[in-house]
Amino acid sequence: MFNKQLHLFFDYLTYEKKYSTHTVTSYQNDIAQFIGFINPQNEDLNPKEINYQQIRAWVSELIKNKIAARSINRKLSALKSFFKFLQRQQIIDVNPMSKISGPKTPKRLPSFVDEHQMEDLFTEVKFDESFTGQRDKLILDILYQTGIRRSELTHLKELDIDLFNSTIKVLGKRNKERMIPISLDLKRNLEDYLQVKKELNLSNPMLLVSESGNTLSEQTVYKLVKKYLSQITTIQKKSPHVLRHTFATHLLNNGADINAVKDLLGHANLSATQIYTHNTIEKLKKS
Repeated sequence: MFNKQLHLFFDYLTYEKKYSTHTVTSYQNDIAQFIGFINPQNEDLNPKEINYQQIRAWVSELIKNKIAARSINRKLSALKSFFKFLQRQQIIDVNPMSKISGPKTPKRLPSFVDEHQMEDLFTEVKFDESFTGQRDKLILDILYQTGIRRSELTHLKELDIDLFNSTIKVLGKRNKERMIPISLDLKRNLEDYLQVKKELNLSNPMLLVSESGNTLSEQTVYKLVKKYLSQITTIQKKSPHVLRHTFATHLLNNGADINAVKDLLGHANLSATQIYTHNTIEKLKKS
């Protein structure tokens, strides 16, 4: 019965909540880790018998193993959602998470790349003259000029690019669409890339493809971004998400309206966007 409830929960996340495959996998891993802790013998488990003492013991074990507070809170969030689901399904009467609070996490400003370093990326770094070099530069250009997520980038289709109106249609979290305007430079780069892609007979309808015409994976995009950012910055994190942080921070630093930035990023709430204003404040302090 317990396994059946798990499957129903993951289906709920996938089809009703519209969570991404990456998020659902994270929930699966976190819940499996907890179940493995309280039920190492893999015996029949009754959800009603799970109590808050077991959850606290698991949290203590995670802290003992020096798991970061942010990671622990993410795991607890997965459990919280699961037990809420069980409560709605009337499988359990009492939610054991009601007495659980996660460890405090230190406030951490989003990592971002300085503006002059981003200029160096597009003017000083050498990209191959080949199709892949042109594609790699376009990937960095799109991420920095639109602030879209890595998964949103890899799911872009050619049809999502409206060169006439200079916009990109992005399918975000929970299948919410948003239109993002693009600059004249990015428009020209897209035109050049699509022309070369056509000449090479790479007929894949997805925007970003390999030389053999296969759709680029999220992992490939991550490696490419890390490779090129390593040439212009020494910040610890060098990921596509850092370019999203960079996009938002640079816009706010240059006087963009925070509500406009919120819409461009696809945030549901303004509070998610406000974290980037701290970077702006830090810049003002330095000035």
